[in-house]
Amino acid sequence: MAVPTPVKSTERLDRIWGRGKDFLGTELPIMCGAMTWISDPGLVSLMSNLGAFGVLAAGNMPPELFAEYVDETRKLTNKPFAGNVITIAPNYLQHLDILCERKVSHIVFAGSIPRQSEVQKAKDSGAKVLCFASTDSIAKRMISYGADGLILEGSEAGGHIGHVSTIVLLQEILFAFPEVPIFVAGGIATGKMIAHLALMGAAGAQMGTRFVLAEECNAHEKFKNVFIRARSREAVSTPQYSAMLPVVSVRALNNHAMSHFGELQLQLLEKLKDGELGRQDAQFKVEEYWVGSLRDAAVAGDVEHGSLMAGQSVGMMRKVQPLREIIEDLVAEADTAVGEVSARLG
Repeated sequence: MAVPTPVKSTERLDRIWGRGKDFLGTELPIMCGAMTWISDPGLVSLMSNLGAFGVLAAGNMPPELFAEYVDETRKLTNKPFAGNVITIAPNYLQHLDILCERKVSHIVFAGSIPRQSEVQKAKDSGAKVLCFASTDSIAKRMISYGADGLILEGSEAGGHIGHVSTIVLLQEILFAFPEVPIFVAGGIATGKMIAHLALMGAAGAQMGTRFVLAEECNAHEKFKNVFIRARSREAVSTPQYSAMLPVVSVRALNNHAMSHFGELQLQLLEKLKDGELGRQDAQFKVEEYWVGSLRDAAVAGDVEHGSLMAGQSVGMMRKVQPLREIIEDLVAEADTAVGEVSARLG
């Protein structure tokens, strides 16, 4: 199979996002976030082959399957890509071992706060480490643990999210830690926004919802069609009912899966109170629910009862396009935006 020609950056874009390119080892500092059941070897390798940056999602898949995914991605691209590990997943430590043993160039820690020893293990394998930062305190801790870069993710994002908006985190994190490469995620749908984030000091951007609508993305046609019809306000986040069961909020389009999750929380809380279940086991049950529910929607096409994880940028999704066309549009929009700013400044 022929490897596609990468989408090229431009001279004026390189002046504002060269740092991100160098960090990722790519032509473009545009990351495709790790989406369970969606960010598979096909999508990840194509992102990287097209000059952007793919991130392979481990989710909670069996370790042997994740190892196969890493190996398959390597066969499909010789470009850099990352592996994303979920710190609250039961198979997390085995996933981390796989990435370290196979010398994957970048490792992304997600889900919760990794231990310092785990960050160091990733670094010792030769990988560049990226950690999510949904608050300024988490950003400080991850930097102190040795993270090479941060992903600042606002609550507008899809899937598992923090509680603070992107616009606030830009001020609390992006402006506060200029020495660290910071990639911004949450609510981003256009190249114009990526350009303006880079002008603010961002190393690049991470997007997920936009790339679900790539022709080459394996998400079910019904899943994609729901995205096209959706409005931004329909992507809502789940509540936490009690501190007894801390859950990471999930943003998704409102449907039966969101209602069922509320019922699941109440059932688990009852079992916690009765001593039938420990807190960690209850949290694993929550993660199992989301992984299975997302598969029902994204893979099987059950858009009524499966989870429709999407960021609030979903309201700007208009059509399914080839991935190359999406990336070319993002670059053209970003370049035009920089030109407009230059003209304004005279």
